[in-house]
Amino acid sequence: MKVTMNIDDDLLERVMKASGIKSKTGAVNHTLREWDRRHRLAAMLEKINERTDEELFDAIDPNYDIMASRLAETAALYGKNPRPDRQ
Repeated sequence: MKVTMNIDDDLLERVMKASGIKSKTGAVNHTLREWDRRHRLAAMLEKINERTDEELFDAIDPNYDIMASRLAETAALYGKNPRPDRQ
C-alpha cells in the first residue's frame, strides 16, 4: 500500500544503519514488524502471568526431551541466506 508520510530523516537513517536495511521501505516495514512482534510478545507474557504455577507446570509435556531435540536439529547457515527485508 502506498502512503505519504512525514518521517524524521535522521531517525530513518539511524534505523537503516543500525539494521543494515538498504531501502526506506524495508526499514519502515522492519520497524513495524518489530513493534508488532514486541506488542504480541508482551500480550502473551501477560496471559502467562495470569496462570497459576500448577497450570504452567501442566503445560509442559513430561516426556519432552530438549537434548534429543537439539541433537536432531541441523546446523543453520548463518549469513548464507539474506533476510528478505534487507533490500
